[in-house]
Amino acid sequence: MSQAVLNPPVEESAIAPEPAKPGRIAGRRKTLLIWGGAAVSVLLLVFGVRYLVWSAHHESTDDAYLEGHLHPVSARITDTVERVLIDDNQHVVEGQTLVILDPNDYKVRLDQAKASLDAAARQADTAEAAIRSTSQFATAQTTQAEGTIGEAKASILASKAAVTAAEAGVPRAEAQLQEANATLQREDTDLHRYEDLYAKEQVSKQTLDHQRASYQVAVAAQAAAQEQVRQAQAQLVAAQQGVARTEALLTNSQGGLQSAEATKLETRVREGQHATALAAVALATAALEDANLQLSYTIIRAPVAGRVGRKSVEAGQRVQVGQPLMAIVEDQAWVVANFKETQLEKMRTGQRAEVEIDTFPKHKFYGHVDSLAPGSGNEFALLPPDNATGNFTKIVQRVPVKIVLDQDSVRGYENLLSPGMSSVVIVATQ
Repeated sequence: MSQAVLNPPVEESAIAPEPAKPGRIAGRRKTLLIWGGAAVSVLLLVFGVRYLVWSAHHESTDDAYLEGHLHPVSARITDTVERVLIDDNQHVVEGQTLVILDPNDYKVRLDQAKASLDAAARQADTAEAAIRSTSQFATAQTTQAEGTIGEAKASILASKAAVTAAEAGVPRAEAQLQEANATLQREDTDLHRYEDLYAKEQVSKQTLDHQRASYQVAVAAQAAAQEQVRQAQAQLVAAQQGVARTEALLTNSQGGLQSAEATKLETRVREGQHATALAAVALATAALEDANLQLSYTIIRAPVAGRVGRKSVEAGQRVQVGQPLMAIVEDQAWVVANFKETQLEKMRTGQRAEVEIDTFPKHKFYGHVDSLAPGSGNEFALLPPDNATGNFTKIVQRVPVKIVLDQDSVRGYENLLSPGMSSVVIVATQ
């Protein structure tokens, strides 16, 4: 007890700390600052070296934007809009119907084209049938005329031969007639002499009767000779008429041949008419195809798959040829990065690229270099610079580089990427 009383417990708060010396505190702070500065210097050196190593094999730019195929959709005919089947920002597939125009006027034109084609085809058939008919008639006329000409020539030869024979028969008949006349005259003289002798009773009656019979025979012979002369003359006239008739037949046949030639010329004329009719058929066919085509233009379809933008068409609107109605932006987008010309020394097609789109800062997109533009941006400007005039100031040019994004990195963002979005591109040039 006495010990506890002699040494009572002392409270901690009652014990005062020993005050530190100012010099020691300043030295400690200085040491911390030195070590901290050294650590920061080492870190800066390490990161600086790493950045230098990294930058030696990478090129980056923030002058980059998303691009995509923008397909304008316009009217190909003048018509009134009947229905609009899509809306702004809607996704469509290739071939999907976007707008329907009023087809009634173009259906009427199609019916007219069909009727014109039918009429032209009928005219062509009629012309072809006329060609066949005229050609067959001309062939038949030619064959008949040639056969008749041959027959007429043969008849002429036969008739001329008959004339020659008849001409030879007439003198012979006339000679026979002269002989018959002489015989008759002799017999007549003998008859008169015998009659005188009979009257004087110097000859018998039988002798006189015999002489009278001889006279009658001579009279008959004269008559027969005269008839033969008439027949020979008639045969000569008939033969001459036969020659004239066959010559007329020949002339007629030659006229038939000329008529056949004229028919052949008519066939050529009809062939020309048929060619004209065929040309009319071709023209009507082309008009029908054009009418079908114009009717098909009343249905406006999506040329590609993508999203609808800049829609400016409504039902009931009157549209003109070439009037833009909307635009279709394809789903596949790419990046156009405008690198400085000094950054392109090691850049090649196929190198990997990392893309950060400002709209999606937490998502990294990856792709590769597809191609480099064949000229700087200034070369494709509306008014390219003319460095040959005035004071020249060298300016670092920028060359567009196309970066194609990988499908895997774009998956899930297909409908969210829009042309014109800003981005940052880093290309690994090693």
